[in-house]
Amino acid sequence: MDKLIEKLDINQYLPTVLDWATNILLALVILIIGIWVAGRVYRAVVAIANKYDQLDDTLFRFFGSLARYAILAFVGIAVLNQFGVQTASIIALVGAAGLAVGLALQGTLTNMAAGVMLLLFRPFKVNDFVDVAGKFGKVTEIDMFTTVLQTFDNQQIIIPNGKIWGEEIINHSHHAIRGVDMRFGIAYGESIDDARKVIDKVLENHPNVLNDPPPFVEVETLNSSSVDFLVRPYCNGQHYFDIRYSIPEQIKKALDEANIEIPFPHRKVIIVNEN
Repeated sequence: MDKLIEKLDINQYLPTVLDWATNILLALVILIIGIWVAGRVYRAVVAIANKYDQLDDTLFRFFGSLARYAILAFVGIAVLNQFGVQTASIIALVGAAGLAVGLALQGTLTNMAAGVMLLLFRPFKVNDFVDVAGKFGKVTEIDMFTTVLQTFDNQQIIIPNGKIWGEEIINHSHHAIRGVDMRFGIAYGESIDDARKVIDKVLENHPNVLNDPPPFVEVETLNSSSVDFLVRPYCNGQHYFDIRYSIPEQIKKALDEANIEIPFPHRKVIIVNEN
């Protein structure tokens, strides 16, 4: 009699045990396949950036991570469904929590969105010299939230991407050849042609000034006390600052040697003696 009762008890719980065993097995299969698929999708997205040099690795690693976690989220929901868990309320709770976190991190999300745009459209890249958000320097790092600049006096400037994307961006390194604008004035009594010859000779002798395109040297303005030249030599981008800070001194010395006066602001006072 006791054996009969034990047999009946086993038969009673056997369907439940089999049902749980089947659910656990299916959940493990879903979990393993989901993790494998998520990893493959992540590597496939990252491989797109590796295949094309113009695409940014950081951006596509971010997209790959988004795709991987989205797949894992659906895998988690599928696993819970295997055990009869009602996921609708969990999804609603996660959505509400996501909304609250999004509102709390609104500024951070703005910077992240700007970072995606910077990495996608690439208005500048690492090692470019840029003017952004009122700051000038060499770009040393671009990530999802900030851009890091290094100044000439070796300061590190960390700028939120939201401030960069919403403002004017000047990339001094975009073109291989740069023009360097400088202005020099001579007195009205001096010869324009002689001054131009002196300036042309300085530019001709400078090792980093290009002949093609030729330098631009023309009178730009007739000021109250000077005739002003616009001088624009061209150079390779890496020589920009050498030109910018060496040419003015050389032109000043050359004009002095040629006895060509460089005027400075002054006022003439005429005294009339009525005696």
